[in-house]
Amino acid sequence: MGIIRTRPSREILSGDSADVYFARAASIMEREGLDPIVTMEVFARQDAVLCGIDEAKNLIGHVLATADPTETNVEALADGDRIGPKEIVLRIRARYRQFGLYETAILGMLSQSTGWATAAREVVDAAAPEPVVSFGARHVHPDITDVLDYAAIVGGCVGASTPAGARLAGLNPTGTMPHSLVLIFGDTVAAAEAFDRDLEPDVPRIVLVDTFKDEAEETLRVAHALGDRLYGIRLDTPSERGRVTADLVKEIRARLDQEGYQHVKIVVSGGLNPERITYFKDQGAPVDSFAVGSHISGATPIDFTGDIKDIDGKPIAKRGRIPGITESPRLRPVDLALWRDDEA
Repeated sequence: MGIIRTRPSREILSGDSADVYFARAASIMEREGLDPIVTMEVFARQDAVLCGIDEAKNLIGHVLATADPTETNVEALADGDRIGPKEIVLRIRARYRQFGLYETAILGMLSQSTGWATAAREVVDAAAPEPVVSFGARHVHPDITDVLDYAAIVGGCVGASTPAGARLAGLNPTGTMPHSLVLIFGDTVAAAEAFDRDLEPDVPRIVLVDTFKDEAEETLRVAHALGDRLYGIRLDTPSERGRVTADLVKEIRARLDQEGYQHVKIVVSGGLNPERITYFKDQGAPVDSFAVGSHISGATPIDFTGDIKDIDGKPIAKRGRIPGITESPRLRPVDLALWRDDEA
């Protein structure tokens, strides 16, 4: 995975995106002359695939850029780590007013991305050993599609549909063609031939075959037209036509093989979740890869909590928690200099 070094947004750095009580607390402490060295620990309450920690490190690296290094220490797990209930994923030791305002942002980065990565791992595990690609960008605000797709790749997806998300993960975007292209050309083969004619050679020729005619018929028409250049076909039959079925996949595979197109892959998309993927697997449908959208993009965020466990060297905790630093052998030191840009 690539390290996220983009400077945090103005809204995050200014505190405008923080719960207002953190800003009020900082103001009170400043007026009262309080700024102790505290240790804050962050954890979730369930098994999950951790994600968003690199983004959090990036933010912490910026906000602690001028902190006294003798008073500052940050330890964390890594994006992609499997975590357990109440396992500490991040520990920050610094003067409170230097980072307390950013608790909302840190927890939000972890909660949303970990929810997405964990959902991605669910479909990846269901599909294994066949790969899964993230197609969920259309379900979230465009300002966060890169974070969504990055989280999906952290969760095990082999690719993502948006250039921004793939770039965060150090990959090229993955995609086929939209129905709109086929509709405008008025014929699947005509659209496929233009796709083949106009795009760079390194883009896999994967053609959507459910727009106008029977999927098996369209598959063979496209295969005859593109021949060895055809990498695969994508099935996205809508619910109005009964969705993609295991029998349809089997028929298409058989017809391709009978006509010498054993190299052509079959990609299935459309409303996929672990249960639907398990259906295809249990039925022995020869699907080569799955494109998953809303199961990942619509995942519930996973709650993270930030607890102060030490103030000026004295163990402390709210009721119900054990005062003092938690034993966390998997945490690793974070070099904050690596997580900020030259503008910090």
